[in-house]
Amino acid sequence: MIVVVDYGMGNLRSVAKALAHVAPATRVVVSADAATIRAADRVVLPGQSAMPDCMAGLIASGLVGVVRDVLSDRPFLGICLGLQMLFEASEEGPTSCLGAIAGRVVRFRDEAMMAGGERLKVPHMGWSPVRQVRPHPLWAGVQDGARFYFAHSFHPVPADPAVTAATVDYGAPFTCAIARANIFATQFHPEKSQRAGLRLLANFVTWDGCP
Repeated sequence: MIVVVDYGMGNLRSVAKALAHVAPATRVVVSADAATIRAADRVVLPGQSAMPDCMAGLIASGLVGVVRDVLSDRPFLGICLGLQMLFEASEEGPTSCLGAIAGRVVRFRDEAMMAGGERLKVPHMGWSPVRQVRPHPLWAGVQDGARFYFAHSFHPVPADPAVTAATVDYGAPFTCAIARANIFATQFHPEKSQRAGLRLLANFVTWDGCP
């Protein structure tokens, strides 16, 4: 069973629908029930909107403890704000986050938002090529440089560069995917990224949680 954590925020139904598409024989559940989340073989934490709202929603749902627990012992996928929530803190708010990954989340710096003499727009929205910086089972069959869909104004800065699994260049390169032990998380939206995104999700469905 794959559980998509429902804490009142995020693109839950689209994520669940994409997972069901790539794994029709697997039970995919959207749930706010702690016991159901604990019983999951794999857990997905999506997120959209603003970090203060997402963390407030997670706290209000009473699911902070169970999310921290499942982060440690089974395949776990964070998506967009679900990646950012794994870090210690975000400038958005500012807001304290789950603290599972050392580092912080920062807003795009105005001085870096130039390319070819033109100012880049914030939020970063649309398709961008993702550079895989190290091998991982979730990259299987996903071409290095494949384009994924982004929609965000903030991005993670890990304290340990070794957790970075991919980068993307928007004004300057930044971490857009992280991997540590049983955790994999993306700043981009695989559920909106067509073939490459569906392949990544299919890899997650069969991943044993080992790097």
